[in-house]
Amino acid sequence: MKSDRRNSAKKIIQWIALILLIAAIKIFSSHPLWVEYFYTVGLYAHVAKALRIIFGWIPFSFGDILYFLAFCWIAWKIFKTLRLVFKKQLSLRGSLRKLLNVLFLLGVIYIMFYAFWGLNYDREGIAFQLQLEPDFYDTTDLFDLQNILLQKVNAAKSAVIKEEKNYPSTAALIDAAKKSYEAADKKYPFLKYEVTSVKSSLYGSIGNYMGFTGYYNPFTGEAQINTTVPQMLRPYIATHEIAHQLGYAKENSANFVGYLAAVSSPDTLFHYSAYLELFLYTNREIYYFDSSASDKNFDRLNPEVKKDIFELREFNETHQSFVEPMISWLYGNYLKLNNQPKGLHTYNAVVGMLIAYYKKYGKI
Repeated sequence: MKSDRRNSAKKIIQWIALILLIAAIKIFSSHPLWVEYFYTVGLYAHVAKALRIIFGWIPFSFGDILYFLAFCWIAWKIFKTLRLVFKKQLSLRGSLRKLLNVLFLLGVIYIMFYAFWGLNYDREGIAFQLQLEPDFYDTTDLFDLQNILLQKVNAAKSAVIKEEKNYPSTAALIDAAKKSYEAADKKYPFLKYEVTSVKSSLYGSIGNYMGFTGYYNPFTGEAQINTTVPQMLRPYIATHEIAHQLGYAKENSANFVGYLAAVSSPDTLFHYSAYLELFLYTNREIYYFDSSASDKNFDRLNPEVKKDIFELREFNETHQSFVEPMISWLYGNYLKLNNQPKGLHTYNAVVGMLIAYYKKYGKI
């Protein structure tokens, strides 16, 4: 009996500690300046660097292995529970105990996720660091930006062709992405990136049918690139995922930081990759209210750029699946829960940042 009471008291204390920690995270996250200075610039910077030191030397994605093991463990637990249900060997008390165990585990994962990275969703971010106001622009601003991006993407593609540049191997791509940040660091010291931990995703082929091109693992500090997507996308994907490693959790911020790094690179392949993506984002925004203008923008592209876009469209059409809409819905809602009310459209919000940046600095 005493043992049962001690176990019960221990569990109650664990639950109280769990709830208090979750409440503390929620309170702390409601103050973006606290998050910016005490967490992102303080605690997180050291945690992320330590994780990259621990896992960065491993030649494959250790985080992907952990995801696979976690999936197998969850599948096994579900199988065991269903077997007990079908055999009618699971009592109401046993069911409640299992449910509480699951909820406790989810609570622990929640705390680990936000302690290791997730609080970055609530920081002030790149717009605050550069003193930008990205939320206010009109159609004139949008068309002006698109005209600039059209010239930039055409010029970048011409430079790639003139230099006879070939797309690099994954190792060379990762090294070039690091050099992009080394160049960006000279203009923007807060983009200092130390200890590389960027890996090729082990699930790239599967990811093509789920709609992802890269992702960050907050538990190992690794950035994964889907190296099976069309090559012109990969440089920008690499700089985008490194931005996540630096604590830019929101997708519009990661897109913008990835752009700052890519265009700072000495490698024209990175310039082209970034400008192509940003052209597509901006043209998508224009298409929402003026599809004919969007088509005209496409017509003004160099034939070589059009060829790349056709390749990208064909790739996406080839890899359509019934799973992707469900994954997109889940991820969109995940973004909304993490201070990104526009969901998947948050990626496109980089357009507002670009316009604000151009208005302030007079360049793109």
